[in-house]
Amino acid sequence: MVQASHAITLEQLPDLIAEHAAEAGLYDVAVFVVDIRETVLRRLTGNGLDAAAGGEDFTVEGSLAGQAYQHVDVLAEPAASGVPSGWRRWWVAVTDGVERLGVIRADSRTDDEPTREALRDLASMTALLLLSKRSFSDSYARLVRTEAMNVAAEMQWNLTPPPAFAGYDVTVGAVMEPAYQVGGDAFDYAVAGTALHLSVFDAMGHDTTAGITANVAVAACRNARRQGASLAETSAQVEQVLLRQFGTSRYVTGILADLDMASGRLTWINRGHPLPVLIRDNRWTTELACPPAGPMGTDLGLPVTECAEQLQPGDRLLFYTDGITEARDARGDEFGRDRFVDFIRRHHAGRQTLHETLRRLMAAVMDHNDGRLADDATVLLTEWRGGHQDELTP
Repeated sequence: MVQASHAITLEQLPDLIAEHAAEAGLYDVAVFVVDIRETVLRRLTGNGLDAAAGGEDFTVEGSLAGQAYQHVDVLAEPAASGVPSGWRRWWVAVTDGVERLGVIRADSRTDDEPTREALRDLASMTALLLLSKRSFSDSYARLVRTEAMNVAAEMQWNLTPPPAFAGYDVTVGAVMEPAYQVGGDAFDYAVAGTALHLSVFDAMGHDTTAGITANVAVAACRNARRQGASLAETSAQVEQVLLRQFGTSRYVTGILADLDMASGRLTWINRGHPLPVLIRDNRWTTELACPPAGPMGTDLGLPVTECAEQLQPGDRLLFYTDGITEARDARGDEFGRDRFVDFIRRHHAGRQTLHETLRRLMAAVMDHNDGRLADDATVLLTEWRGGHQDELTP
């Protein structure tokens, strides 16, 4: 299947996957991908998008397909229509590492561990094939959208890394809203050896120029980082690039951090941004204080202080923008930092995956604000296990 996939398009994947799955005893295979907001699973057909022409939708909430997606599991359908007597219908989460892409549906004559293993293998291979095609496929981009996207959001979603990562005792997850109208928020992370870089940015404004400003900030940050610059040097270079492009008319707040994944030592700087939150033992929480140097692009000339914290195994770090905490309901009540942190604690303690916790968090923030955010809202959540990779909750 891999050999045959090299010269095909996204639209040809469903037939290719179904053909080779049948050779492994898995029949009537269908691929469903999740939308950007993780609310619906949409069938990938030979027509690419085409949910209106033979495609199927399943909600992430309230369907068996959605349960398989939420819990990253292999689930058998109790009584599936159209399945021969004695056969089983399966729903399996499709993930690349810990990034959830969707689910596959398949029928089999057998219900045993070898069948389940074949289903997991098929789901893993499907994930790799989807990733190999999506970056240049407009059909994939259309399929995972349920509404029109503005230009700023188009830039931001093409700028950001995948919303999920796990490796070397660390899990990272991120979400951004409003997904189709995001303006100046951005997050970034990258791995080099045992170093994990983490950053979150909030550009002034909520328009296309804000999106451009955030894009320039992230690109300047990556450029400096990849030349070996320190955190302070990186933020200084971001500032200089912004000043050259916009003068002092546009600025970006941010947290830039480096985590040594081997030792758990965290270093970070604060450029006028809400402070990170540390959650320990799922009970104790604190803000990681660090003197602010002022937003990048304001040319205030304030000293940049690099702060440090030694993490313990199981610690979770929350980087976020103020759109999360300042989201207001119809009465004007803010979602608030306490409610935000408590939501993470309660849901992650219930053994929800890190990424499922974030999906539910953003749904709660949107509900609190009646589905319409006045500002961008972004969360970057990192969990460090420190030598206990098997205990990571993906």
